[in-house]
This record gives sequence, C-alpha cells and structure tokens, in this order.
Amino acid sequence: MTGLITGGQRRERVLVTGGNGFIGRAVVAAFRERGIAVTVADREQAVKPVDGVRYIHGDLADAEVRDAALAEDTTGIVHLAALTSVLKSVDRPAHTYRDNVVVTQELLELARQRGVGRFVFASTNAVVGDVGTGTITDDLPLRPLTPYGATKAACEMLLAGYAGAYEMRTCALRFTNVYGPGMGHKDSFVPRMMRAALTGDTVKIYGDGRQKRDLVHIDDVVRAVLLTWEREHTGRAIIGAGRSVSVLEMLEAVRQVSARPVPAEHVPAPGGEMPAVIVDVTRSKQTIGYQPTVGLVDGLASTWTYFQEAVAEGRPA
Repeated sequence: MTGLITGGQRRERVLVTGGNGFIGRAVVAAFRERGIAVTVADREQAVKPVDGVRYIHGDLADAEVRDAALAEDTTGIVHLAALTSVLKSVDRPAHTYRDNVVVTQELLELARQRGVGRFVFASTNAVVGDVGTGTITDDLPLRPLTPYGATKAACEMLLAGYAGAYEMRTCALRFTNVYGPGMGHKDSFVPRMMRAALTGDTVKIYGDGRQKRDLVHIDDVVRAVLLTWEREHTGRAIIGAGRSVSVLEMLEAVRQVSARPVPAEHVPAPGGEMPAVIVDVTRSKQTIGYQPTVGLVDGLASTWTYFQEAVAEGRPA
C-alpha cells in the first residue's frame, strides 16, 4: 500500500473529506503548500475553491460519491467529515451512526480494496466520557456518554481493526476545542465572544464560568495532521493545547485582544456540562512529534483579526 511510483518517488494525493469546513480548508491549504495533490469530498460547496484542488460534491454515504472521491492515485485519506453536534446526536442517533460510523467503515473498506494505506481520522476526547477534573490521557478506556462520542469510539475501533488485519496506517487524532481564523460560521463559545465584542452584545456564560476547557489553535491542529501524515503513525494521539483555562479566563483574554468590554451574563448550566477538560499531550510528542505552539492570547488575537476583517469585507462573522 505505497501509492503510485513515478520516477522512483511516490506521487502523493490525499483525499480530505469535509475539506470545505473550518478545519478542512486549513488542512487543504497546508497540503497544497507542500505540493501534495488534494481531492476534497464534501456535502457543502466550496465558497472559495482552491486552484489545483479536485472537488467532489455529495454525500459520502452514497457509494458513487465515495468511488469518485477515492481516485486511483490516492495515497491516503484525512477523514474530517462527520456529524459533530452532541445535541443533534442525542436527537438523531441513527442518523449520527450512519454519517459517522457507516461512512467511515465504507471509506476504510474502499481504501483497503484500492491499496490506499494511510487513514487519518478526526476523533474527540468524548470517547472517554466525563473524567471529572482528572486528566485525559490516550490510554484511558473508551466510555462515551453520548451517541456522538460512541460513534467516534466505534470508528477508533474500526481503525484499529483495519490496521491490525490489513497493515493499514490508521491514526485517530482526538482534538480538543479547535478555534482560530476561519470559524466565523461556528456557534461555539469563541466565535460567540468574538461577535459580542464586535456588536457590544452580552455573551452568556454557563454557571459560574469556572469550568475549564482546552482550546487548541487551528494552526496546531493542521500541524498535527501533517505530522501524522508524514510519519504514517498508527494509533491515536491527543491534540490540544495541553493547558486548560476557565471560561472566565477566555473571556478576559478576548477583552484583552479586542480592547472591548464584552459584557457577560451568567445563566444556569445545562445538564451534562463537564466541570473540566484537561488533556495530556505528552505522548503525542513522543509518537508524532506534536507540540502546541500557539498560546491562548496570540491565538485569540489572530481570531479577532479574522472577525474584524470579515466585517470590513462584508462577510458573515
């Protein structure tokens, strides 16, 4: 499973599923900068198509779409496409299973049949469930608490099975909360704070705001994907900042980089709100060479610049 050989060297092509999304666009740009051919498969149309990228528009649950996406010269897959909403997964567990587990298995099987040896998968630390204020490591048992977490855990088991049986190089990257330029369409806490800073609106904070989260910048996430691709690592790796901050600290950092007051309103926390997400990225350095490089203030500053430019250019923010 080594791909096509041309002139004594392997010619690389990566299929990036979900390549028109927040993380996907950044990953596609990084591969193109390295001269690697890219195919994007996504249900969403590309807002700004990248020159030289082959786009396949459609649902990967459709066998014809998968067949078209996995071109003969493909040497690996970066599988980012998924249903990622925990709340939607609770409302629509069967749909979540189809989008996340069935599609992943079908892609793995097609890759096996076509001799595509590399498979990098976007996972989540939700596969280990709620560990309270403990530290999440990559050797904790899989104990998901939601359909979303369960589908990602199932996919990780599929990756391990295909690696063991067919010597495919499969790796699950467990991302924490990803943020950065390009996330204007998202409705997570960082873009909500950014919009509040732009408009002067109040941002809502669940509970007392002392719950801790690990925020990882998009640049670090892209670096992790590239390292995994280059090293052809098999297994799993936690991709985060390795330093958790409270929601109140996030808000204060946004006030700092935006130089705006950003008023806040404390509201009751919904059921299931975790007190902390604390991850250990030590083994990720050992296995794929990953080290986070973007600090919170610098990362939020780049995100703030992106939101300001979006408004200036008349784009949604």
